[in-house]
Amino acid sequence: MSTPTFTKSGNKATTAAKLNKSIFDVDVSNHDLLKQAYVSYMANGRENLSKTLKRGEVRGGGKKPWKQKGTGRARFGSIRVPIWRGGGITFGPLGNENYTKKLPTKAKRQAIKQALSVNKDNVIVIETFECKKGKTSETSKFLEKINAKNNVLLVISQKDDLSDRATRNLKKVKVVYAMNLNVYDILNADSIVISQKSLEIINDWLSPKATSKEAK
Repeated sequence: MSTPTFTKSGNKATTAAKLNKSIFDVDVSNHDLLKQAYVSYMANGRENLSKTLKRGEVRGGGKKPWKQKGTGRARFGSIRVPIWRGGGITFGPLGNENYTKKLPTKAKRQAIKQALSVNKDNVIVIETFECKKGKTSETSKFLEKINAKNNVLLVISQKDDLSDRATRNLKKVKVVYAMNLNVYDILNADSIVISQKSLEIINDWLSPKATSKEAK
C-alpha cells in the first residue's frame, strides 16, 4: 500500500472542492451558543461516580452513645448523626444525579458550523485516507507530510478496524466519523484533516438545504 493519498496547498484547505461558505464561513460574533454546545458535550460525557452514605447507610451507631439525661452532655441517639465525625453525609451525592444537558438539533448543527468557521484556517482536506496495513508509523509520517501538527482531528467517511489500528496509539490524533462531529473535538483540534468523502457528508448534513428539507 499504502501511505494515504492526499492533496494540500499552503496552510489552508484543499482539494479541487472549495469549502462551503454556509458551513465554514458562518458569523460567530456571539459565542454563547458555542459555549452551550461545549458544556453540553462535557456534561453528557460525565460519569456519575460520586456517592456518599446517609445516616441510615453508615455502619454502626445502633446503640445510644449515652443515656438521655444526667450526663450534662447534649442528647444523641446515634454516633452516626451527620454532625459527628464518621457519621452520615447530609445532602451529598447519591449516585443517581442526572447531569445531562439537552440542546435542540438545530442549535447543535449551528454550533458545529460556528466551530468549523472559527477553526477553518486549520482545516486540511485530503483526497482519501486508506491504511491497508493499518500501520501507525505510516499514518504518523502522512500527518507530518501534510503539516498536521499537535492535536489532530481526523474526519473520515467510515470507520474500520484498519483505520482504528493505524491511529490507536497516536496520542494526539482522534478519529471521528463525519456525522459524529461535535463542537468539543473541533475547538480542541489544532489541525482538522477531512477526507473528500467526509466533506461531502458534512455538506449534505449541515447545508441550509438539508436542514430545510428535514424541517418540512
